[in-house]
Amino acid sequence: MDSEALTKIQSVVLVAIVFLSTLVGVVTYIVLSGQDQTIETIKIGICDDLDDSGGRSAWRGAVLAAEEVNAEGGVLGRQFEIVAEDDDSATPPFDVTVMTNALTRLITVDKADFIFKGYQIPFVAQDLCADHKVIMFSVLPQDELTQRVADDYERYKGFFRVGMGNTTSSINGLADSISTLRNYTGFVKIAFLSLDNPFAKKWYSEVANTLEEQGFEIVYENSYPPEIIDFSSYFAAIEASGAEILVANIPKDDIAFVKEYYDRQSPFVVWGNAAGEIDTWETTDGKCNFISVVGYPVVSGFPLTSKTLPMREAYIERWGEIPQSPATILYDLVRFILPNAIKRSGTLEYEAMIEALEQTSVETSTARNFVFTSAHDVMMGENLNDPEADYMLVALFQWQNGEQVPVYPKKIMEEAGATLMFPDWPGPWDNP
Repeated sequence: MDSEALTKIQSVVLVAIVFLSTLVGVVTYIVLSGQDQTIETIKIGICDDLDDSGGRSAWRGAVLAAEEVNAEGGVLGRQFEIVAEDDDSATPPFDVTVMTNALTRLITVDKADFIFKGYQIPFVAQDLCADHKVIMFSVLPQDELTQRVADDYERYKGFFRVGMGNTTSSINGLADSISTLRNYTGFVKIAFLSLDNPFAKKWYSEVANTLEEQGFEIVYENSYPPEIIDFSSYFAAIEASGAEILVANIPKDDIAFVKEYYDRQSPFVVWGNAAGEIDTWETTDGKCNFISVVGYPVVSGFPLTSKTLPMREAYIERWGEIPQSPATILYDLVRFILPNAIKRSGTLEYEAMIEALEQTSVETSTARNFVFTSAHDVMMGENLNDPEADYMLVALFQWQNGEQVPVYPKKIMEEAGATLMFPDWPGPWDNP
């Protein structure tokens, strides 16, 4: 047999092998899934940096929620399916082309019915989803995103924020927490230390302005570069300023910061965004004790709602770790918010789903009553009409002997039977 004929036979055999392998894979999926493949799934697309801990956590929260929804029979007789594309949005240089390509694939190739967009590059993503009339959920905090909904409703009505509130509500929440801390302590001298990036500096500057209007004295403000590993000079300057409260924004790699605070026994309270990871107690050898951080009830283990601890326990069982905040947001979206809206709508049609989402009022793991504002933002704060059904709250938890204990809002602290603790070294808390 000549070589040309042999090549043709080999090609036919190769094609047959590939076809059979594909067929076996499909059959295996059908058998293992236990689903009727003739029924189309409801696809929830995740566009995030899946290699980053936050993006991976978000994906895991969504997968867990989908599994639970599907185990209960799905929604409208259809199963949830999670599809995801990695957009490198947490990886410098934050290439908009990478994000745009990932989001476009979710919409046009994966055919996602709903989109969740993680951090970074917000406006391009919002525009792209608006162009395709795909409902987009996000945690991006910029006020302008929901302001677009208010200003141009017809174009941007498919955008909803499901995480913590926008910049304004977050600023007001943190400022109110510091006012409550003043009520606890009488402390009025404030220092600010934030990561050196434009958004963080602007955000904390707004908090400082709000506090000055409330009678606080700002005695120190500074920012630090992301590569810093030695905070000793910052602490020395803050101590020299006479600050009683340090409002800190140390979002990542905060071990050096925590250890510096503890080892030098700085005479001020640390309040804000530092030592927030649930493993910080172990990684700092307990030196995060007394630090208070903005956090989520699911992460801390505080039973804010009837859904909080079941979500936490199910996540630990499924993934072998305590959920981060992105996991709780995606879990609530997929487990409670979307099923509730889809059932009330009775359809996935764009206009009908928007109307149903606008009428959302549902308990989640992070809110006793999750509601959207008229601009499709997260309703924040206490529910004055029903104190038992508060909206999503800005909450602070203090590290106390290895646990995160709620210290703000005051009503939550009182529900937990907790009190604010002070360091066991000399400080302004010793003054009557």
